Amino acid sequence: MKTLDTCKIIRPLAQAIEHALTNVEKETDAKLRYAAKNESSPLAAWALNRLVENNEIAAKTCSFACQDTGLAVIFAEIGQSLCLTGMLFEDAVNEGVRQGYKSARKSVADPLTRLNTRDNTPAIIHTRITEGDTLTLHYLAKGAGSENMSKLYMLTPSKGREGIIAAAADCVKSAGANPCPPVILGIGIGGTAEKAVLLSKHALLRTCGQPSDDPECAALEADILSAVNALGIGAQGLGGSTTALSVAVETFPTHIGMLPVAINMQCHSVRHATLNFRSTQ
Repeated sequence: MKTLDTCKIIRPLAQAIEHALTNVEKETDAKLRYAAKNESSPLAAWALNRLVENNEIAAKTCSFACQDTGLAVIFAEIGQSLCLTGMLFEDAVNEGVRQGYKSARKSVADPLTRLNTRDNTPAIIHTRITEGDTLTLHYLAKGAGSENMSKLYMLTPSKGREGIIAAAADCVKSAGANPCPPVILGIGIGGTAEKAVLLSKHALLRTCGQPSDDPECAALEADILSAVNALGIGAQGLGGSTTALSVAVETFPTHIGMLPVAINMQCHSVRHATLNFRSTQ
């Protein structure tokens, strides 16, 4: 049995978070640059260029790309043949988050008392057992502006593909400028209510602009992107042709009488990190 001391994940996770918070995903930045060059609305083009400029300054000066450094969402893939030793796994992850957010805004509070935890923990941690003897951590910074605009639609099966597209467009239309467009949409389809929402969040881990490996999902992603951009909300709500940069769809089998569709919205300030750990023995 291969083993990994969970203390070994703390500092690498902290460093990855520190880097991610000041460096927007390069593929997203490239999408913003492309949108700025091809935007027909002068006002929207100006806004897109300011977003590009912001990302450049953040990276060069090690400043936060967005003042909302968000909740830390962690997707962990734990190999079945790996034995974790030392600190409890979630404690080690939270310590990595605590250190990674040392100089960042602390945005985590009790939902009822609203008292701040003062260290941006606890993180939102999702674990999955996989084959092998490695540990993979996917980090996503999730700000409130976009998360607040996310929705779950419990459609009937008769709504079908067109109903899914309509739900995505409705979600973005009702959100307007609140999630700081242009946005990235993670869409979970199927399962149950909670499974669809989890799928939609996991979909946001995909590199911006990367289509699904499933041809049907990829075609649906393209159609949703077209429908959303046709809304004309545009960058920062100023109008124009780029309301969304990318759409990522994930699916799961569902009940014959259900069609759950979850839309998880992500702003243009995409901050990701992926870390891989192997056994120390």
